[in-house]
Amino acid sequence: MKSSTIAKLRTWLFSGLLVLVPLIITLWVLDWVVSTLDQTLRILPRSWQPDQLLGLHIPGFGVIFALVMVLVIGAMASNFIGNKMVTWWHSLLNRIPVVRSIYSGVKQVSDTLFSEKGNAFHQALLVKWPHEGMWTIAFLTGTPGGDLKNHLVGDYLSVYVPTTPNPTGGYLVMVKKSDCIELAMSVDEALAYVISMGVIVPGGPKALNLPKQAETGSHSNS
Repeated sequence: MKSSTIAKLRTWLFSGLLVLVPLIITLWVLDWVVSTLDQTLRILPRSWQPDQLLGLHIPGFGVIFALVMVLVIGAMASNFIGNKMVTWWHSLLNRIPVVRSIYSGVKQVSDTLFSEKGNAFHQALLVKWPHEGMWTIAFLTGTPGGDLKNHLVGDYLSVYVPTTPNPTGGYLVMVKKSDCIELAMSVDEALAYVISMGVIVPGGPKALNLPKQAETGSHSNS
């Protein structure tokens, strides 16, 4: 009875964790995002801030304010006058020695990620990395250019290899095109597979095609 009770308690514990852990992490991330965006309200005059007008703090105003600001700036940048102002602003920042190197690099990345014509992370790949006999998931970012072409013989691809479980850290590597396999999964599915350390399989558990019955039968026969 004691062993069965302990087994049942263990089952309940893990079932509870499976329900609560994703919920807690989701709420924590949302709280971090809301609290971070609420800081944008500080650019307003103190008398205009919602905390001063309403007399109490209501989380979420910063999210609305940040969204409105992005939409307003996007609308302004889309017309002729706004486009000229943005061009002037870019040229000004590109003339400042230290700011130029930081701003130009960040702008190139943002243009690649958020531009409608960008091609960042549009294809999930299976690549040989870090050495022969090992494979990992990577994302196509382009092809090597500049002086790199003079040193790479053959067809190479520039790919981003994310780390697990945090895909924001990773490696930019150039691998032979022949060592890359295009995966029949979306970028979101590939990211979920990386973040979950291979637990979340695209297509569900059935995609693993594990011969459980055959394995069970072989064990029982042995």
